[in-house]
Amino acid sequence: MSRIISGAAGGTPLTAVPGSLTRPTTDRVKEALFSRLDAFDVISGARVLDLYAGSGSLGVESASRGARAVDLVEADAKASAVCQRNADLINGVVGRKAVTVHRSKVEPFLERAHETALWDLVFMDPPYPLDEVALAAALRKLAAHLAPGAVVVVERSSRSPEPAWPTDVERFAEKKYGETRLWFAEPSVPDAIEGDDLPAAGED
Repeated sequence: MSRIISGAAGGTPLTAVPGSLTRPTTDRVKEALFSRLDAFDVISGARVLDLYAGSGSLGVESASRGARAVDLVEADAKASAVCQRNADLINGVVGRKAVTVHRSKVEPFLERAHETALWDLVFMDPPYPLDEVALAAALRKLAAHLAPGAVVVVERSSRSPEPAWPTDVERFAEKKYGETRLWFAEPSVPDAIEGDDLPAAGED
């Protein structure tokens, strides 16, 4: 049974999605992932987006650890209902609506998001049947909604190729845990202007 590992609701069991439709992140991988995110100091006060959310376990874990707001995006009716149960649980613990559930496919959700909607931490754990072309398309739409310094975590089978990152997003780390591989990416930083290219004092 999956559970919230740490934070305000640490140790609380989560509802799982029945059947084999979803592929939940194991507690071992989740614990290692959040240990790394804690080291990056990107959770506390963050705006978090959990795409292909499944049961929402990554998003609600973030809320338990102090994220400001969490959006869970899940298209399947059964899975989104489970997301809502887990969101209600963590919202009750923290005493506010920290987690919001959106029943939607990922690309339409990102297309509808206002241009000012920016997230600091994004989880993407798509089902294995989602092909690399569809994942790349979702990443391109996501790129416009990343806050400066944001972290994107893509979880895939260890046998899957590296995601095709859009030009304005770059991978900075990866880690393999058995059959699971995590890819970490961030918005690209434009190259700094070389000092030689700057005009001298008094020049136009």
